[in-house]
Amino acid sequence: MHVAIPLYPGYTALDAVGPYTVLAFAPGWKVTFVAAEPGPVLDDRGYLSIAATASFAELPHPDVILVPGGPGTDKAVSDIGLLAWISQAHEHTRWTTSVCSGSFLLGAAGLLKGINATSHWGWLEVLARFGAEPVSERVVTEGKIMTAAGVSSGIDLALTLLAQASSATTAQTVQLAIEYAPEPPFDSGSPKTAPPELREPALRLIGMGATR
Repeated sequence: MHVAIPLYPGYTALDAVGPYTVLAFAPGWKVTFVAAEPGPVLDDRGYLSIAATASFAELPHPDVILVPGGPGTDKAVSDIGLLAWISQAHEHTRWTTSVCSGSFLLGAAGLLKGINATSHWGWLEVLARFGAEPVSERVVTEGKIMTAAGVSSGIDLALTLLAQASSATTAQTVQLAIEYAPEPPFDSGSPKTAPPELREPALRLIGMGATR
């Protein structure tokens, strides 16, 4: 199973690296970071680059697409080359997936019309602009399209994908291997449980603008 993770300036690193770690550990799975051109692509914090080892043209038909989100989606939703690759690759994928605002790129590529999808809680309703039905769930599956909520939920998406595409045993084995057993020190990982006064500061940290 060959997974392609497209990178663009301003992606959120964990959106890409969390699912990458899960899927790269899975037996028989290969993950390739792709971009318009091979080379380093800077994340949304400006401190971390991930190297794309292939261009979009070099990997036109992956088995799985996993599109990360981040503040860079503000500009990426107008990136004709990226959207064309997503749309064309989707015709051949077994699974087309996204994390956080990566779902906006699936929407901009015309893939979410009339279906349920999710994204980061702060910008969930933006999905309606692309004809999708926004759903406040951590992972949403519609046929071969799977979308995840904000940032850390990409790990949950990758485990869900691995269970469906391989087996629950494989997913559980990888979960154990990476010791994914969240026990956060605070119950503030959702707007449903976090103190209301944290909402605006949290959204400012994410830093997305035009798509809000």
